[in-house]
Amino acid sequence: MPTKRSIIVLVLLLLLCLGGGGLSGWLSSDSLGDWYENLNRPSFTPPGWLFGPAWSILYTLMAVACWRVWRRCYGSFKAMGSARTWFFVQLALNFAWTPVFFGLHAIWPALIVIILLWLAIVQTIGAFANYDKPAAWMLVPYLAWVTFATALNGAFAFMNE
Repeated sequence: MPTKRSIIVLVLLLLLCLGGGGLSGWLSSDSLGDWYENLNRPSFTPPGWLFGPAWSILYTLMAVACWRVWRRCYGSFKAMGSARTWFFVQLALNFAWTPVFFGLHAIWPALIVIILLWLAIVQTIGAFANYDKPAAWMLVPYLAWVTFATALNGAFAFMNE
């Protein structure tokens, strides 16, 4: 059974992941204007309404996965070692992508960020697998989505040179 402390950590991780993602998007939303609407889009661009629900699910899975590893490490982020490091690296890159792409309108630099993000997710999955295989598998949909988003970002970059 989860302890009170464990539940608090889960709630904080959910707030961090969901709140950070929401804040990143909100901070960049004012800078969209007509810029995004005027970009050439690849045919596989999903509808805008899909992004909110998709990211909410993915951020929730990320938080729960990290919490599971934290619990396997006796409730110590320090004991998580490289799993902790890679989790926070990928989270920082995740939060950085939106302001770079949408805020700065920097499609090519955003492509570099998302490639680094993809690599960091792979490392996080590997590190989580050392502690909790279900936690690692919880990040696979995230990796799949970022793989798709990388292809989308790349297509935007080439179509809007």
